[in-house]
Amino acid sequence: MNTLAKPAMRPARPEFSSGPTVKHPGWKLSDLQGAVLGRSHRSKLGKGRLKEAIDRTREVLRVPDDFLIGIVPASDTGAVEMAMWSLLGPLPVQVLAWESFSKDWVGDVVDQLKLPNVEVLSAGYGALPDLTKVHPDADLVFAWNGTTSGVKVPNADFIAKDRTGITICDATSAAFAQPLDWAKLDVVTFSWQKVLGGEAAHGMLILSPRAVARLESYDPPWPMPKIFRMKSKGKVAKDIFEGATINTPSMLAAEDYLDALKWASSIGGLNELHRRADRNAAVLYDWAAKTPWVAPLAEVAATRSNTSVCMKVVDPRVTALPADKQAEFAKKLSDLLEKEGVALDAGGYRDAPPGIRIWCGGAVEHSDLEALTPWLDWAFATVADELLQAA
Repeated sequence: MNTLAKPAMRPARPEFSSGPTVKHPGWKLSDLQGAVLGRSHRSKLGKGRLKEAIDRTREVLRVPDDFLIGIVPASDTGAVEMAMWSLLGPLPVQVLAWESFSKDWVGDVVDQLKLPNVEVLSAGYGALPDLTKVHPDADLVFAWNGTTSGVKVPNADFIAKDRTGITICDATSAAFAQPLDWAKLDVVTFSWQKVLGGEAAHGMLILSPRAVARLESYDPPWPMPKIFRMKSKGKVAKDIFEGATINTPSMLAAEDYLDALKWASSIGGLNELHRRADRNAAVLYDWAAKTPWVAPLAEVAATRSNTSVCMKVVDPRVTALPADKQAEFAKKLSDLLEKEGVALDAGGYRDAPPGIRIWCGGAVEHSDLEALTPWLDWAFATVADELLQAA
């Protein structure tokens, strides 16, 4: 029988989804009244708002001045696809895959683009591939942070400074929370709904001078959909990176992203966003270190994410169950947390080992995570008691 009483304190904001993520503290819909609505996104006012979003992104993320930043269709997925379809082909390709979304990039490179010289460096949930096998003379596609596994690369030391290949980095759950090594990255992508609690359907595509040189010197042999086209008459289409988007964006969503960027600047910028994410994640990792029924999915401490914190259930009563019953247990755990209104969308990713996933990015309040951990213990004890009674 569960002897734990329901905790007295509740998270003030129980939104711990890993995407779309929680709005920043103090967010109000009324703050978006300046959105350019009922006007063309190509009007002077509309284009100005989009250019401001680009400029503020550069300022907050500290993107080098000679990198291009564009707003593109279809979220982070669209940005990664644009990069792969436009840039891959001239050199051998390596893809790092250790969680669900990076495995999607493998499928695109191998099955859709059908490139002839592809090497997949893979690892299971909780681990990284062997990064010593990354070659400087091959193009590289990888995620900086595995959203569905809670495993990140600790740094970019595995990428050679004198590389001839280009690097395409999916940074959608790393940007604004983990330090990106711009000198080692040629394409960086992320989405508004992940990093700062923005709205869906828009991606950010950042290109280094090396990526631009590849774009202008290489013409892929396959047909290029309109929304992927980034150059005109053999040159990069600079207007895309100055606020003239390929397709029609939501100006309300753009205003929401601007609001998030302004909030980020107001609290101290990138350093404070990093500090908040680190401090938030530490609440869960410190709790897990003294909690016998749970453990971080990431096996090595240096690779543990500070945004998409993934925990697996390790209690012997649960791990002894068949795989489908373990998954059922984890679902009951997340369902109970949601029923109590203390953690919404906290279930682990469907392909990951059974457990929970809690977003800890900079927009999350530290006090909400501190209030959450007693509820995690209470929910586990409750569901485990049901399991024993059923047995």
